[in-house]
Amino acid sequence: MTQTTQVKAAPASSGRTHPIAPLTDELSARRLLSRGQAVAGGTVLAGLALALIVDIVVESGPPFAWGQGVVALLTAAYMLTLLFRAVLVAGAWRSPVITFGDGELHGLPDEELPDYTVLVPLHREANVLPLLLDRLGRLDYPVDRLQILLLIEEDDDETRAALPDLDPPFEVVIIPPSQPRTKPKACDIGLARARGEFVVIYDAEDRPDCDQLRKAVLAFRSLPDRTVCVQAELQYWNPWTNWLTRCFAAEYATNFCLWLRSLDLYRLAIPLGGTSNHFRADALADLGGWDPYNVTEDADLGIRIARRGWEVRMMASVTEEEANSRLGNWIRQRSRWIKGYIQTWLVHTRHPLRLWRELGTRRIIAFHLTMGFSTLTTLVNPFFWALTLVYVCTGTRHVQALFAAPTLYCGVTAMVVGNLLVMYCLMAGCMERGLYRAVRVMLTVPLYWALMSVAAYRAVFQLVRPSRRHFWELTDHGLVSQTPDPDASART
Repeated sequence: MTQTTQVKAAPASSGRTHPIAPLTDELSARRLLSRGQAVAGGTVLAGLALALIVDIVVESGPPFAWGQGVVALLTAAYMLTLLFRAVLVAGAWRSPVITFGDGELHGLPDEELPDYTVLVPLHREANVLPLLLDRLGRLDYPVDRLQILLLIEEDDDETRAALPDLDPPFEVVIIPPSQPRTKPKACDIGLARARGEFVVIYDAEDRPDCDQLRKAVLAFRSLPDRTVCVQAELQYWNPWTNWLTRCFAAEYATNFCLWLRSLDLYRLAIPLGGTSNHFRADALADLGGWDPYNVTEDADLGIRIARRGWEVRMMASVTEEEANSRLGNWIRQRSRWIKGYIQTWLVHTRHPLRLWRELGTRRIIAFHLTMGFSTLTTLVNPFFWALTLVYVCTGTRHVQALFAAPTLYCGVTAMVVGNLLVMYCLMAGCMERGLYRAVRVMLTVPLYWALMSVAAYRAVFQLVRPSRRHFWELTDHGLVSQTPDPDASART
């Protein structure tokens, strides 16, 4: 049963900071596996190894009967993941996204606005710093109630040298060069300095709506206190750079315009985006802030919010970002995301019964389908593609040992219908976001999934190496001119 804790917001313009509660080891990705997970995983691997040895040496019974069981379980995971995505897309059109009219925004006097803190973690961002400062300076919020903290690593001489003389509301916070050197660690240091009633994160390349802070204030005031986070929608301003950015933009459109909206509709745990998530500062501090050892600290925090019985809501305000246009940069970024998803899934499954009590049945099923099964399918895709290629080239004689008849039929259905379904979801996301020219590109999206599998295995290799487990692979920004294409909207 989910427990709900009421969170009272700090008084407007309180000017006080928020003591951060310690994050327990059980909720931190500092260690990869708990003792129970290590024992369970070792037992499963030993059992599979023993089954293989018996199959080869003893040669009794049907060959690879254990393999049929494994393939059947993986196929079931595929089917459940696809069904879950279809349900989310079907519900997206009636999702209760929070919207506000111009009259409501303009009807909020400046003197009634609370203090607001903006956290901006920066590392080697000298090339985009001028544009960033200009965009943040355009935020429609009273300067005397706004605090913008630029979080810069102490040894990042490049970014520090590019800093101009800054006036309020800008402040520079120097991050000591200690391990782990991650974005969430910098954000925790910034949160300890935050004096706002509300806190939001923006990345270096972000272009938030100028009125987004006002919208967030109105959203929090219209929602119950158990809503401790409001997530704005993210989209890319450069979808037409190349094929990779088209696929990336379609993925983001599907995620933020369809899937996350449906998670909001059904009140399921929402894995937050890495930016433009607005928090009640007191609640965020009470949660322990961000886990400095988790490289997708945003998704992890969304699950911790749900476990506390609190809520995340989606808000109709857009922050534009730069889509990765270079393959190597994209692989590094995606491998970090997948590595963090695996970390998050492992952290929150250390005590399955406790997780069930805190999330409830619906939420825990959605959690596994969102964080666990989706990552698993990315890892096993190459295995099924290889089996499909063998089947096409040689027929059933080399693969029939792994496929019982029901599994084979379900697998073929998952491959054909599932691929078409996911393509349809991406096309629907493109239509919702207005990326009409990208719709036909979704016919080539299996190539994009192949790149995801490359990134997934890179993530696993890093996880098993302690020296790379918490390594934050920096994403290079400013690869594309940040001047919007004035003709883009006309061509979509």
